[in-house]
Amino acid sequence: MAFNLKKDLCFFDLEATGLNVIRDRIVQIAILKFSPKKIEPDELSMLINPGIPISEEAMQVHGLTNADLANKPTFPQVADKIYSFIGDADLAGYNSNRFDIPMLIEEFGRVGINFDMNSRRTIDVQRIFYKMEPRNLKAAMRFYCDEELDDAHDALADVRATVSVLKGQLEKYAGTDLISDDGEVIPQPVRNDIKALHEFTTDHRLVDATQRLKRDHNGEIVFNFGKYVGKPVGKTLSEDKQYLSWMLNKEFSFQVKEIIRELVSDYERNQKNG
Repeated sequence: MAFNLKKDLCFFDLEATGLNVIRDRIVQIAILKFSPKKIEPDELSMLINPGIPISEEAMQVHGLTNADLANKPTFPQVADKIYSFIGDADLAGYNSNRFDIPMLIEEFGRVGINFDMNSRRTIDVQRIFYKMEPRNLKAAMRFYCDEELDDAHDALADVRATVSVLKGQLEKYAGTDLISDDGEVIPQPVRNDIKALHEFTTDHRLVDATQRLKRDHNGEIVFNFGKYVGKPVGKTLSEDKQYLSWMLNKEFSFQVKEIIRELVSDYERNQKNG
């Protein structure tokens, strides 16, 4: 089917050095521009030298390395070409409202281009998916059990429904392998095995329940928020006792406070014995 267009519509996607739309940089951009009077879209795709290192997590997702991009143009060198290609088009993407659009605006802003969004409509395809296929217990009961949950948000009804949903998932995905984003085959991750279900549903990078701390690609516990994001917790708080005191006296979880105390203690003991 053809899109019902009154002006150009650019579907676009970015790959980047990481997920921080302010600090990270674009390493790849791809755009398909649909126009009202054209059958086939125009296409623009290019690799970009970000000028900063690519995070290990990002490399695992898109497979691009710093070496791959060493001889590619920087964003300032291609900004005018990208800006001209997009023109005054509306924008569409997947999770684009939260990631791709703000990151593109930042990149244009660094080179002095005001990428005005006031006259552009945006379509985030992910939001259509989430709104049309709600990710709640009632929807899960309907999808996996073909039953309606009439007493939603009554605790006992919800927990019984959760048991039914898991049983339905085990039946639906029995014998099903999963292909990860990097092409790895994960054999039957949803099976009647508690350890397997734990591994499948747990992000082991996260250290605490409130997701304030996480493990980096080297396994070291680092900040997952604030001005020290990505920095090692023990070393950082040992050197900035004011920040340590702030964390211990603010509304961080007991779990976080206990972990940071242990990390600081371990770091200082290692330094002393070093």
